[in-house]
Amino acid sequence: MIDRRNFTLGAGAMVLSACVGARAPKEDPALRLRALEKAAGGRLGAFVYDTGSGRSFGWRVDERFCHCSTFKLSLAALALRESDARRLDLAENLSFGRADILGYSPVVEAHLAQGHLTIRALAEAVQTVSDNAAANVLMHRLGGPQAVTAFWRQIGDGVSRIDSYEPGVNVIPAGTQENSTTPRAMAQTVRRIVLGDVLHPASRDVLRGWMAETQSGLQRIRAGIPPDWRGLDKTGTGMRKGVGNKTNDLAVLMPPGGKAPLIVVGYFENPVFSEDVHPGDEAVLKALGDLAVRWAS
Repeated sequence: MIDRRNFTLGAGAMVLSACVGARAPKEDPALRLRALEKAAGGRLGAFVYDTGSGRSFGWRVDERFCHCSTFKLSLAALALRESDARRLDLAENLSFGRADILGYSPVVEAHLAQGHLTIRALAEAVQTVSDNAAANVLMHRLGGPQAVTAFWRQIGDGVSRIDSYEPGVNVIPAGTQENSTTPRAMAQTVRRIVLGDVLHPASRDVLRGWMAETQSGLQRIRAGIPPDWRGLDKTGTGMRKGVGNKTNDLAVLMPPGGKAPLIVVGYFENPVFSEDVHPGDEAVLKALGDLAVRWAS
């Protein structure tokens, strides 16, 4: 049986992608994002920033969205930054046990018998496969959720915050701004971490390598870029009965020929719960990537 909603969602995303190149360049791309959101039937937050020209566009750019696992890019960066400052040894082993396993923790689970991994290995697992146990073990060593929030403040992000360990980071408690960010704020944070001087050049290259190896976003923003572009990203996904699904992605898109990269962030909230990722939700972020490329070209 064909899921009618997902069929409509995917069709809407494809229609938008097809129309992007056909319409006049002067048309406000934010209107296309609004059309995409309407076709998808959820809530979309997006921000696209051209690091060369400083131009940008977006939709719901200053509204708050839940991080889900996208915060792990900053967590891995924090570990590298602390190493750069000689406050942390990436070769230090952190211990864990079966009680630390939760949700999706493939790397930690595979090393349960060993009972420990280095900070570097945990940071890599956090970014490349979004290992939840690795995130909690590493975050505890670095000072807890408040340490990640403090990191954001130190690098100029006065908006983003983390208040919980996994799996609490996937929820914004009612009446609060906990575990949230905005598309505009996070786009600039990604720019500072991945392209700026927050990290030493060698550490920045390590993080970029981990982002390139990350496979969970291949059907999201990176799916919308041409073959001669390069994409780096970190995804986040949340499913909760009574709330619905969240499908997020933070991407750095690198055009050929040494042209300036684009920062593209997308947060899509689907009110319909599913135990699996909706293909149509990922199609929304693919359409965002396609729109960003066409806008910049």
